[in-house]
Amino acid sequence: MSPFGDIRLKDSGGSAKVFSVPGSMFYWIVRFLSQFVFVQTMRVKLLRLERAHLPGGCVLACSHVSHLDPVCVSVKVRRKIHWMARKEFFGNAASAGLMWAVDAFSVNRQGVPVKAIKTAIRRVAEGAMVGIFPEGEVTRGAESVLRGGPIKRGVCLIAQRANRPVLPCIVLGSDQLTHVDPWLPALRGRLWIVFGDPIFPVAGLPRRAQRERMAQELSVAFVALYAEARDHFGLPESILP
Repeated sequence: MSPFGDIRLKDSGGSAKVFSVPGSMFYWIVRFLSQFVFVQTMRVKLLRLERAHLPGGCVLACSHVSHLDPVCVSVKVRRKIHWMARKEFFGNAASAGLMWAVDAFSVNRQGVPVKAIKTAIRRVAEGAMVGIFPEGEVTRGAESVLRGGPIKRGVCLIAQRANRPVLPCIVLGSDQLTHVDPWLPALRGRLWIVFGDPIFPVAGLPRRAQRERMAQELSVAFVALYAEARDHFGLPESILP
């Protein structure tokens, strides 16, 4: 595996080439440029952003209504986030190069993603914040975790094996960013990002029971954060597609 910050591309003969980006500089360049765009176009409301800046490794578990959710969260969190991204985003040289450059890593959603889980555990144990979408894909309607939809247990397994917490986070309004209007330089775009309390592995329980407990707490937290966001910001039910 190449060091964090390297870009992997394949030449016409299929041979892999690695281009080094010292200190993952590319991640911070992309974040800076994204921040500039967001300042010009978006009104972002936040609750408990300070939770994302707690020291040590953790799993950032986010709700998922848009493929732009990682950008929305990364722009506001000062810590670097190592996102777990579906393998389809690594399908060509350009997108794969971008993914590697920002230290994202791929996950195969078919079967048991052993490699991705091991990578996530290692990075969290080493002190990184790893971003994961427990729904596994963009989910809306009754299937959304914010309406009590199911989550995948891998997020809890990673936290358990790394002995670090899961930090729940919800993002609202990002589904509208596929339209042109929110990106016009008149602060028309609106986003709401809310962070919850960290959920720690429970000592003294068998591993399976421990994961089930964490998953239950995380599911409850997502629904509660959605209710809190609607109440605090006066948002309608229609804010969630």
